[in-house]
Amino acid sequence: MKTNIGVFFGGRSTEHEISVISASQAMHAINRDKYDVTPIYITKDGRWFTGELLFDVKNYKNIQELLKQCQEVYMRPIYGDYNLYKVNKSMFGSSIVSKLDVVIPVLHGSNGEDGIFEGVLESTGIPFAGCNTLASANGMDKITMKMILQANDVPVVDYVWFTDKQWFAQRDELVAKIENKLGYPVIVKPANLGSSVGIGRAANREQLLQRVEEAEKYSTRLVVEKMVENLQEINCSVLGDCDDYQMSVLEEPIKSGEILSYEDKYMGGTKGAKGMQASEKRIPAELPEDETKRIQFLAGETFRVLSCHGVSRVDVIVDADTRDIYVNEINTIPGSLSFYLWEATGLPFDKLMDKLVQLAIKRKREQGLKTVSYDQNIFSMGGGVKGGIKK
Repeated sequence: MKTNIGVFFGGRSTEHEISVISASQAMHAINRDKYDVTPIYITKDGRWFTGELLFDVKNYKNIQELLKQCQEVYMRPIYGDYNLYKVNKSMFGSSIVSKLDVVIPVLHGSNGEDGIFEGVLESTGIPFAGCNTLASANGMDKITMKMILQANDVPVVDYVWFTDKQWFAQRDELVAKIENKLGYPVIVKPANLGSSVGIGRAANREQLLQRVEEAEKYSTRLVVEKMVENLQEINCSVLGDCDDYQMSVLEEPIKSGEILSYEDKYMGGTKGAKGMQASEKRIPAELPEDETKRIQFLAGETFRVLSCHGVSRVDVIVDADTRDIYVNEINTIPGSLSFYLWEATGLPFDKLMDKLVQLAIKRKREQGLKTVSYDQNIFSMGGGVKGGIKK
């Protein structure tokens, strides 16, 4: 029997549509001679559906009609149960739609890339490719990520962070801190979103107030970064696990304005939504060899110190005046799974998907060697319970 790969995508996220595109690309790249593929689409209100029509991205133009022709499903949070169950079970027949062997999450942004969904998978014990709950959460939150990178000598730009409640209670103090530590211009970002959503540039105090007001619509945690004005943005993908990984060739995305926008990344100018591979870019990036190697090293270090797994993309900033290099962020489930970077490195998309399945199975096998509980029942050993009341 062939290994059945469950591909999860969509989700309660501002990057919902991009996830659908990325998953469609990934599912069509999987070698059907070796694997079966089960698509599991998560709607914007968190319901799960499966069905053959979910493979074709054109069918998502009318979601309501699409879902009428699909089966609503769920998984039970029971360790070792890898089945998909019907929500609406008929009186006769099995309640099981499919048994999954491996999961590949292709969920971008909040509620999918931030550890929430990864926790669901870990609770069942099913092998899955990608970062675990801890690494996903740390990679998604720009504040925590920066703290971990700084502690491990990976350079990041200077920043100030705060919560939305702090901003409303201590606005004057935070503005003063930003102006004294960073100066202008700055970049204001929600801490836990990707795809340039909610991000804005501020060149003065008035714009700072406006940008924070916009960003706090998306997140309770906010970060303001010193802006490198004359910059190059360079991306590098990393594949493997934190003990054994490889780096791709580099790309230089071409932005239409001062900040690489959502449209730059996914709309390809006027080309329509086609995923990250449609964006304007130079592959490989035109950089001196020493800078190329330095960026690849920093991408690998970012992947390593965050304990990542699967395929990620690390975005760096190069100061074009000083040639200083800073890690900007990591995408633990990158748009289009960065397949175009791996194809340029010599690894075809179907082989990338093969590798992700192998990584999932390898991690599951290694986890099975660890002790997670003791075969002892302290309640049967007598002597009372520590901290309890003896009679």
